[in-house]
Amino acid sequence: MPDIIKECQAAWTAVREKSPLVHNITNYVTVNDVANIELAMGASPIMADDENEAADIASIAGAVVINIGTLNSRTIKSMMKAGKAANEKKIPVVFDPVGAGASALRNETTEKLLKGVKFAVIRGNVSEISYIAGVSANTKGVDVSDSDKQRDKLSIAKTVAEKYGCTTAITGEVDVITDGDRSVEIRNGTAELSRVTGTGCMTTGLLGGFAAVSEPFAAAVCAVASMGIAGERSLEKHGKAGTGSFHIGLIDEISLMNGEIFIERAKINEL
Repeated sequence: MPDIIKECQAAWTAVREKSPLVHNITNYVTVNDVANIELAMGASPIMADDENEAADIASIAGAVVINIGTLNSRTIKSMMKAGKAANEKKIPVVFDPVGAGASALRNETTEKLLKGVKFAVIRGNVSEISYIAGVSANTKGVDVSDSDKQRDKLSIAKTVAEKYGCTTAITGEVDVITDGDRSVEIRNGTAELSRVTGTGCMTTGLLGGFAAVSEPFAAAVCAVASMGIAGERSLEKHGKAGTGSFHIGLIDEISLMNGEIFIERAKINEL
């Protein structure tokens, strides 16, 4: 059994036992899903996005998640304050650069955050991570463009990991995760995950929970693979019922997940 799978098994045990506080400044379209998926994994979510308390909450959290999915000028200040406060306390910060490359505001905010905050993990689709890597990307709003799907994801992920000293996760049909030294691809998941809004945000929420109890690379692998496994198991049970049942099934499957299920279902290949 690869060491990374053993690390993920340990991460599942740890998050259930410790119930870490995860501070989320996230997408208001999916904030309820993020809170519920973190509760399902055993973490304790808090959604504090006012600049007058963001730093205080970040300082007592086990991890901080910053997601620019529904970006506005009010929360940009909160994101910076939360990220810097977490850095001062050596609390891991996870970044989801939703739609990076799609607008001047998203691009400017992404660059500001990357300069002002040290991120433990950056997770996005290949278009978003390509933008951060400095590679010309053809973003399609918050979704990956067809042309970007053909890119060398490992090379792009390594560029970002090495430039920012972080773990980088590119999620898609095949997920790629690297910290510059260790790299894996993950082949769990199902196309139905792309037909429900918020599965990327939920994956980043899971990542925050795992980052609070394990090192960044293992946290990213565990979060991404777990969401893929949850998608497979939900489809097996609810596939004929439609996307609404599939959506709720994702939260059910995360609530039922443990290290043994993870080991049985994970499709992780070291690169």
